[in-house]
Amino acid sequence: QVQLVESGGGLVQAGGSLRLSCAASGSIFSIEAWGWYRQAPGKQRELVAHITTGGSTNYADSVKGRFTISRDNAKNTVYLQMNSLKPEDTAVYYCKVVANKRAYWGQGTQVTVSS
Repeated sequence: QVQLVESGGGLVQAGGSLRLSCAASGSIFSIEAWGWYRQAPGKQRELVAHITTGGSTNYADSVKGRFTISRDNAKNTVYLQMNSLKPEDTAVYYCKVVANKRAYWGQGTQVTVSS
């Protein structure tokens, strides 16, 4: 089993920044990719950013140029640096890891951006 622990969410004013972290632990033999997703009230969960262990990244159009995903392979940790936050970024953010060829999800962390 693989466990994910997320941290870094909170309340921030529009234009501000937050950094989310997600650490994986447990029986990890390989990690293929990481992803950050978000789900706003009444909306479907959507992909925010994705990164492979090789470093290839992709982003949702709505966050390009503002968010940066990175990972520390030695620490089995992924980060999401969020700058120039907007009220529409308000959501629960979930970390996902594909480890040992299976997908695991974090418990989610709330990000609230006030106008």
